[in-house]
Amino acid sequence: MITDSPSTPRFSADTTLGAIVAARPAFARVFEKLGLDYCCGGKQSLATACRAKDLEPHIVQAMLEAAAAVIEAGPLDVDVTALTLTQLADHIEQTHHTYLKSELPRLVEMAGRVARKHEWRDARLPLVNERVVALANEMLSHMQKEEGILFPLVRELEAGAADGGFHCGSIANPIRVMEAEHESAGQVTAELRELTDGFTPGADACNTHRALLAGLAEFEADLHRHVHKENNILFPRALALSGRN
Repeated sequence: MITDSPSTPRFSADTTLGAIVAARPAFARVFEKLGLDYCCGGKQSLATACRAKDLEPHIVQAMLEAAAAVIEAGPLDVDVTALTLTQLADHIEQTHHTYLKSELPRLVEMAGRVARKHEWRDARLPLVNERVVALANEMLSHMQKEEGILFPLVRELEAGAADGGFHCGSIANPIRVMEAEHESAGQVTAELRELTDGFTPGADACNTHRALLAGLAEFEADLHRHVHKENNILFPRALALSGRN
């Protein structure tokens, strides 16, 4: 049974795993961490699935409700404009990069599974899979460049190093590369939105497909925040500090 308040759905121990994820796809993460099969085993009740894994249903219910509260509250606001450049680079790594390193492999795995099993139902799914894999590879490479090249330069510049003394010339050079890659990632994400009807599952979509679409929607929202902090705050401030704004 599912009882749904205006903001937070609550589930009983008799609710099936499939019904829970269908109502709130983001809860797939909780089940994945606990090893509960919400896809092929989606007809199991929460209680039955928990017994098989020696878990207490009421504890899992509490985890779901806590996850719902976090989702409803949204990300904690940080006044990034008040941070130093070093603090902002650290914040981006600890917040957005950490999220992407955890989330991208999950999205790639789900996209591949959905494409293999459901191409017969939606011919766009192999292309969705292809784009997700390309986006993941692009973002992982992008983060490696930021953490290994650009962000160390930002920290050195703030510490007093002279711009132009870096091995890449001016800090403006890697910033231009990062901005171009932001644009590319945004274009691929926009294409994914179009290919998935705005990340909206069809009535016959399986729970893995629903979880994939929810994950892509969350990725898009995080990408917007991530790029905003870099393009509109970190990069202009670094360029101004270098005297090349």
